[in-house]
Amino acid sequence: MDIHEYQAKALLADFGVPIPAGGLAYSPEQAQYRATEIGGDQWVVKAQVHTGGRGKAGGIRVCRSEQEVWTAADEMLGSRLVTQQTGSRGRGVYRLYIESVAEIDREIYLGFVLDRGTERVMLVASAAGGMEIEQIAEDDPDSLIRVVIEPAVGLQGFQAREVAFALGLDASIVTEAANTLRACYRSFRDLDATMVEINPLAVTADGRILALDAKMTFDDNALFRRQQISELRDKSQEDPREMRATDRGLSYVGLEGSIGCIINGAGLAMATMDMIKHSGGEPANFLDIGGGASPERVAKAFNLVLSDENVKGVLVNIFAGINRCDWVAQGVVKAMQDLNIQVPVVVRLSGTNVEEGRRILEESSMPLITADTLAEAAEKSVAATSEEVKV
Repeated sequence: MDIHEYQAKALLADFGVPIPAGGLAYSPEQAQYRATEIGGDQWVVKAQVHTGGRGKAGGIRVCRSEQEVWTAADEMLGSRLVTQQTGSRGRGVYRLYIESVAEIDREIYLGFVLDRGTERVMLVASAAGGMEIEQIAEDDPDSLIRVVIEPAVGLQGFQAREVAFALGLDASIVTEAANTLRACYRSFRDLDATMVEINPLAVTADGRILALDAKMTFDDNALFRRQQISELRDKSQEDPREMRATDRGLSYVGLEGSIGCIINGAGLAMATMDMIKHSGGEPANFLDIGGGASPERVAKAFNLVLSDENVKGVLVNIFAGINRCDWVAQGVVKAMQDLNIQVPVVVRLSGTNVEEGRRILEESSMPLITADTLAEAAEKSVAATSEEVKV
């Protein structure tokens, strides 16, 4: 789960990470009032959306008067911010963060991520702050500093100081920088985060450390014990299809094609989408029904997949282990009966109770297309969907 910049900064500040003065605004008048509260003669107006690259898309503006703050807020609120990460749909701007402008001496990149290769939390830092980490890795890979953190002891003081010195920080602020690094790690650990990123972490002209931007992502599976984090969820920033699925206990990823995929297991989902593309089609999504799916759960999955108007056909690909093919078949038949499905549906079943599942499909008298292999199912889905599009 992602959260907004202002939410991430508030969480980090609770752990001792220094942040600039700022305030939230939902209207131009409130934005102008926030600028008055903060004081000074320059402010940054930031669109609060779940995406990077806001500055290039006009989502971050420096204002030199309260009237400029009002005008920027008026133009940004209610607009849709389109970045490289959002795609053409963009993200709606419904709240702004007004922040004081800091006089920056230098910028640093700082991130904590879960490294699956080492099965450890990894600290990644670079003196080339203000850039996306992918761009830093491509343009200046030697600037990246990586530290693997042992979970039994956490980020040690000597490690944090080594990173601070490696970044070329002045000795007078090494202690403050090291404390900031350790505070970020504690927030990562204590809040079940999967990513903490500060870009840039600024060194100001008067020798202070400030987190000028912040991103945090959290483990969905740990939200049950982190109510204070789950309450930060902003559904307006989510794909409505994915949001509906999550609220119903299903895993859904929306794409741009025309073939909806109902599958069990992420690995099978990737193989299915690859095979669809290999056969000349494009997946519209994939929905993972998980293990032990009941007929009602399968029918619910159909309803979610078909709620996408781009879906012109559905491919059901189930390899049953914990699942049972007869349960899935019952769910498919129930969906066909209850939802009056008008697009072609291709079903491929394999695994536990597969013969019973196939019998249920055959005796249902529903206009289903069956397949024995994934390759055959993908080819039939592409062919049926192409015919549907032509009609």
